[in-house]
Amino acid sequence: MNAAFAYDAWYPLAWSRDVGRELATRRVLEEDLVIYRTEDGSVAALEDVCPHRLAPLSLGTLRGDAVECGYHGLTFDCSGKCVSAPGMPRPPASAQVRSYPTRESMGMVWVWMGDPERADPSQVFHLPEYDDPAYSVVEGDALPVQANYLSLADNLCDPTHVVYVHKTTLASAGREETRVQHERQGNKVVTWRWVIDGPLIPVFQGLKDFGGANVDRWHYYHYHAPCIAVIDFGSARTGTGAPEGNRDDCIQMYACHFITPIDQRSCMQHWLVLKNSPADAAVDARLRDSLRLAFNEDKRVLEAIQRNEDKPREWKRINLALDGSSIKMRRIVEEMAAASSS
Repeated sequence: MNAAFAYDAWYPLAWSRDVGRELATRRVLEEDLVIYRTEDGSVAALEDVCPHRLAPLSLGTLRGDAVECGYHGLTFDCSGKCVSAPGMPRPPASAQVRSYPTRESMGMVWVWMGDPERADPSQVFHLPEYDDPAYSVVEGDALPVQANYLSLADNLCDPTHVVYVHKTTLASAGREETRVQHERQGNKVVTWRWVIDGPLIPVFQGLKDFGGANVDRWHYYHYHAPCIAVIDFGSARTGTGAPEGNRDDCIQMYACHFITPIDQRSCMQHWLVLKNSPADAAVDARLRDSLRLAFNEDKRVLEAIQRNEDKPREWKRINLALDGSSIKMRRIVEEMAAASSS
């Protein structure tokens, strides 16, 4: 079943590091965009089609801050206005392509896919800890996932799957029945659970020396509809008061997942991690590799689910108590999609 898109939202478009003075392409919500940096360093995003013969503008040439179509030379500035047409003193007034508002935050270019009049730059996502010197940033990848983006959203609202899917990376054995709680907060769903008096999970090994003692571990999944998940997770020595709020001596990370819905059957998962310890090339490389492994474990399951969803048959699904967060999340996205179309 196809999911409705919420157009009036800021979506992750590309890592800032990947956008330069060359024409590049991205697909968001089934729309093709050509993107590039202007001479002042800002990011332009245009509909990737010339209105003359529908040739992709991305096959053309960047001339200053304008894009020259590679088929017949019509040239469009970064607002989408045609500023030059061969053989004509003035280009046709109707020669216009759509431009999309963009902003940069947390090393990511964000694009507004809805009505430009509704684009509020103050609503571009930014986690305060990103600027906190107590945290270091481990920037990750852009992971293509051949599945509907809401399936990935389900996964990122769901602590329960961790013990089954991530046995060698993010899980500790014997905690399958640990209680999960959740609540809706506006257009956000928060899901959380604590694992008390357990071993340090593999991905945390080497980040802090707890002397072999057991730890209390927390997982808080903050899903900001429609496309952002931030997982606050960490560990403190058992008995030091972490569940009551004392996290003075702990490992803490924020795993940030920025999801680009490409179409109904594919998405791009951009991820980075903030950790409350200094940058260290060797430690960061090991952490990056461990998280790549974990996220590819999710990818394997989600793509298999999508293949089943694509089969020509009707499935009778069931819901479990653990699906409460996902149900709330999808309801929020449906509400946002309805508001975007009104």
